[in-house]
Amino acid sequence: MQLMERLQKFMARCGVASRRNCENIIKQGRVMVNGEIVRTMGIKINPNTDVVRVDGKVISPEKEHVYILLNKPAGYITSVTDPQGRPTVLDLIDKIDNRIYPVGRLDYESEGLLLLTNDGELAYYLTHPKYEIEKQYKVVVVGNPDERDIEILRKGVDIGGYITWPAQVERIKSNKDNSVFRIVIHEGKNRQVRRMFEVIGHPVIHLRRERLANINLGSLKVGEWRYLTQKEVDELKAIALNRN
Repeated sequence: MQLMERLQKFMARCGVASRRNCENIIKQGRVMVNGEIVRTMGIKINPNTDVVRVDGKVISPEKEHVYILLNKPAGYITSVTDPQGRPTVLDLIDKIDNRIYPVGRLDYESEGLLLLTNDGELAYYLTHPKYEIEKQYKVVVVGNPDERDIEILRKGVDIGGYITWPAQVERIKSNKDNSVFRIVIHEGKNRQVRRMFEVIGHPVIHLRRERLANINLGSLKVGEWRYLTQKEVDELKAIALNRN
């Protein structure tokens, strides 16, 4: 019996990109199956017999999974490439032969924890909102939000056509000019934390992601990276699978 697999899932297993980004690559007409361009979502292939090319290159599943923790600096794009020529997070990773890609988003101005991997399945579980993987941020905002504003964030707020899920929001300190908060969310909408604080009238001055699931930045300096330990990988997979 031949085992069929969705094309975007196979591409993610091959380390091309996350499953979501693989769907975009298919829509762009960059994928060929057995010599024919495919743009249809949901098509299934036989990994053992079908030949899949991305941008003209034959892809195959990665033999070894790589898991990297990066403390992203501001001024880098969370992407594999950038049409505008801006530096990407991959420019910070050296001496890596495997094709890796970022797990989720961290916008250009923000810094902090970012995972990079070629494990498409794990990336999928960590980024899809339905699995409710926690992301923790430390933010500095303009002014001093009152408790009514903070309660709005905790219950969920409309950030423009989308109501955020309830968030954990903790005030660390405040003065007359700005305030520092720690916030935990489950989703990964574009610039979500910044948009949440903009809604209550207190724009973000500085944002740093501190934690994703069980992975913490620890003492890793801005711009530095390291491999995850096997214990961290095992715990991360256990969290993801328990949410599945």
